[in-house]
Amino acid sequence: YQRRVRGSKMPAKKKPQQQQNKANNNNSEKAKGANKVKCRHILCEKQSKILQAKAELEKGTSFAEVAKNFSEDKARNGGDLGWLARGSMVGEFQEKAFSAPLGAYTEPFKTKFGYHILLVEDRKN
Repeated sequence: YQRRVRGSKMPAKKKPQQQQNKANNNNSEKAKGANKVKCRHILCEKQSKILQAKAELEKGTSFAEVAKNFSEDKARNGGDLGWLARGSMVGEFQEKAFSAPLGAYTEPFKTKFGYHILLVEDRKN
């Protein structure tokens, strides 16, 4: 990015982080009004296994493939959970589902069921 020089008429370019924050704010606004979320997840009992799954995602392996290989629940069909209504999920999971940016997976987080990585695909009312 470029900084604006004092007295310059040239507008400053946005930093990549500022652009990301703007996108996250737009997603947050959509999430606040949404009542349903379409998502995929990876669930592992052990933290070490969820960290292995995260490493695979970082290598560029598709979320669906990582979910098939690592998830320890019935959502092994690519981790697809379908549409979930607000209020039907445990607290931490719901918080992540309605605050995560669309199309990006979350950092691993823990619930009473184990460790999750979540990919939010869409939201609606």
